Amino acid sequence: MTKPEKVQLFVTCMIEALRPEAGLAVVSVLESLGLEVIVPEGQTCCGQPAFNGGLWHDARPMAKHTLDVLSRSDAPIVVPSGSCADMIKHHYVELFAADPAYARLAKDIAARTYEFTEFLVEVLGMTNLQARLKGKVTYHPSCHLLRGMEIDQQPRELLKNVQDLEVIDLPNATECCGFGGLFAIKMGDISSAMLQRKLDAIESTGADAVVGCDVSCLLNIGGGLHRRGSEIETKYIAELLLDANKR
Repeated sequence: MTKPEKVQLFVTCMIEALRPEAGLAVVSVLESLGLEVIVPEGQTCCGQPAFNGGLWHDARPMAKHTLDVLSRSDAPIVVPSGSCADMIKHHYVELFAADPAYARLAKDIAARTYEFTEFLVEVLGMTNLQARLKGKVTYHPSCHLLRGMEIDQQPRELLKNVQDLEVIDLPNATECCGFGGLFAIKMGDISSAMLQRKLDAIESTGADAVVGCDVSCLLNIGGGLHRRGSEIETKYIAELLLDANKR
């Protein structure tokens, strides 16, 4: 794929409502690489919570709207979330299997949808942003990113190439943090127990911060760390890359 001149940013609900600084960091990193970032107007939820809850009749109108919004431009679509990227890239086609017109549109959109780190590494060929940041971090691979999008090495490569940054392996890294969207609400006790295991693993690394590619997981982990009185920070990967580029 030829390096694009512009990209569309699908902001995601969690970033827009709860951690806008992560979205702004994504824009800053992309712009620093010479890209024009378009934020299409009219974005809403991609429909993932309803889809995951089995309410496909509720998910379809949101998914149709999202496809309509993203089809106004033929620019690649960057999604700063493994779970939302997985929904748009893999599940929209399934959702519209009985609707030929939207099934075709879903396939077109899926072909140019990328999770943020995937876009940097696989499309732009960027594994080293010439960044420098002194500190110790550990990386949490979120479930949808790792299993749904099959993305693992891309964020690790980006972190490995931040000069002076020590990246410490997270014990039992592939275990879920317990968030899981509706799962955390429906099965709160199990979710809480899973979170405690994840927090124990994070604290055992001695890291200053835990880095991830899904704000939802980071909010869950950050809340747990705060309740423990821990000083460990949570960093969406673009926030860390932006901080490193400022040094």
